[in-house]
Amino acid sequence: MRYRAFGRTGWKVSEIGYGMWGMAGWTGSDDKESERSLDLAVELGCNFFDTAWAYGSGKSERLLGDLVRRHAEKRLYIATKIPPKNFIWPSKRGFTLDECFPPDHIIKYTEMSLKNLGVETIDLMQFHVWEDSWATDERWRKTMEDLEKAGKIRAVGISLNRWEPNNSLETLKTGQIDAVQVIYNIFDQAPEDHLFPLCKKLNVGVIARVPFDEGTLTGNLTRDTVFPKDDWRGTYFVPENLTASVERANRLKPLVPKGMAFTDMASRFILSNDIVSTTIPGMRKETHVHANIDTSDGTKLPQELLNELKKHRWDRTPTVWSQ
Repeated sequence: MRYRAFGRTGWKVSEIGYGMWGMAGWTGSDDKESERSLDLAVELGCNFFDTAWAYGSGKSERLLGDLVRRHAEKRLYIATKIPPKNFIWPSKRGFTLDECFPPDHIIKYTEMSLKNLGVETIDLMQFHVWEDSWATDERWRKTMEDLEKAGKIRAVGISLNRWEPNNSLETLKTGQIDAVQVIYNIFDQAPEDHLFPLCKKLNVGVIARVPFDEGTLTGNLTRDTVFPKDDWRGTYFVPENLTASVERANRLKPLVPKGMAFTDMASRFILSNDIVSTTIPGMRKETHVHANIDTSDGTKLPQELLNELKKHRWDRTPTVWSQ
């Protein structure tokens, strides 16, 4: 496992982190299997784990807390998220801070997360949605400062809405954000335009989420793919999205180097960008853990291939189904 600086925090985090959304009730998730996968990830050098209260109303946080206690001798970094008070994902233009993150709500869910995790301090506390219009509101800033002074959190982050990397720039300029979580992959390259340069300038940590575009960049989806009734992906891959996504993924398949998996190419595309501190694929099974962590070997994609992949950028705008 390779490690990277996490912005200005001084932390060295594994460049392959662990996204824990899928362990909190997705179709086919199994707690024992999740525990084995988490333990394996630690054994292979993963030290950054991203969860949220919203992942199973604290279930994912409890799984992470158990993991931390099982490996008390190792430094594992905990990142979690405060849900918006109105429980609407993503936020929408016009939502106010009072509707999403009033001070008492921030404090309440920080305490709930601390209890779920069974720890005294959360390394990175993130806002689970964000609007740049809240940047200058002193209330969230003071509340997070107070939580830091009280020793309940160490750093502050924001998780950006899907396909809105620029809905954060003024907030980052306040100097009070230590990390930003954004969708970044072969299709979603827009963060490179303005967000990444600003993060580099301000020394803000970057968490790249959705490395496989919710499954498209595994190369396994087809136009006939049907998800179980209670699987979230069924609401994301509506026909118009599934068809377009599969068509674009099929155009990428001829570019996959011989002997390399599609997911391997997708991961290495992200890791080829030095501004990324860590990427957080979901790894519910031990095979997923091995496949993802194996890409952390320092081998970047050839520049010629990176140039070709740049041509597959897909700029999209939020829709009712993109969530």
